[in-house]
Amino acid sequence: MLYALVGALVVLTGGTVAFHSVTGESWLKAFYRAVVTTSLTGLDTVPATDSARMVSIVLVFAGLTIFAFIATILVEGIARGVFTGALAERRRRRTIKELTDHYIICGYGRVGRRVAEEFRESGAKYVVLDFNPDAIEFARVRGELFIEGNGTKDEDLEATGLARAKGLVASSDSDVDNLYVTLSARTARPDLLIVARASQGDVAEKLRRAGADRVVQPYVTAGREMAALVLKPQVVALIDAMTSTGAGDLQYEEIEVAAASGQAGKTIRALRIRHETGAVIVAVRRRDGVFDTTPDPDDVLEAGDVMIAAGSSRDLRLLEALFEPRETVGG
Repeated sequence: MLYALVGALVVLTGGTVAFHSVTGESWLKAFYRAVVTTSLTGLDTVPATDSARMVSIVLVFAGLTIFAFIATILVEGIARGVFTGALAERRRRRTIKELTDHYIICGYGRVGRRVAEEFRESGAKYVVLDFNPDAIEFARVRGELFIEGNGTKDEDLEATGLARAKGLVASSDSDVDNLYVTLSARTARPDLLIVARASQGDVAEKLRRAGADRVVQPYVTAGREMAALVLKPQVVALIDAMTSTGAGDLQYEEIEVAAASGQAGKTIRALRIRHETGAVIVAVRRRDGVFDTTPDPDDVLEAGDVMIAAGSSRDLRLLEALFEPRETVGG
């Protein structure tokens, strides 16, 4: 398109100069004659001299060439999806800007793709950030919301909606990149939940120091899982069946006890959680970070505690409604 525009400008300039020279018309009239001739809209009057007629013929052929060139570019662009791709890019960017409470996946390799599958099955909103061409193409084919960039750069992280995100997964194959991503994200969002991948134990400790809330070591996890499958196969099968996303109606959810819910300071028995919702409180994480894995019905739930509940999707929705913040009504 740039070549076509430059060519049109050169033709118009040359035509204006030529008409001004051979017809003696003013510059404005000469420019007008060059425009109507080159654009193939016709002529107001037949040129009076052979020289002016030759200039007109040259401009007509030049105009035909330019328009044919532009038509070729348009057809080729449509065939390659250049224009439709640009529109899709704008829609994707606009959708990402409107996201809130979503998750960011930095690194769309094997681990990142598996994380995306789990998010997709659970209905969570997420954005993929990667710079690898193969990863970007895979994300495009899968219809993912993605940003082509590097998580180690602040501007690329911001483009994923970091300021509005709920959590971030640093799943790059590079420990160094995960460390930089974690540090950058923690600096920009001190309250953000960050889960990072580490290949070695010493890197895992550095990631925690950089601000990662949780660090996953795939090789350690895989080894522990394989040993458990050999030593306690039925226990592992039961846990996997209960915790796998979309596996059956039994699901797990974590629900924070907010002060605005009006339920803080009450016991599990007094709230009649099992009777009212059908969900079961299997554990409570206290404000100090200590887990109570066998909560007593007479235990008091305090503001800031996080309940780990099990039940059907309907049971968990009722439990969430029970602990939703209540609006304060002024007297």
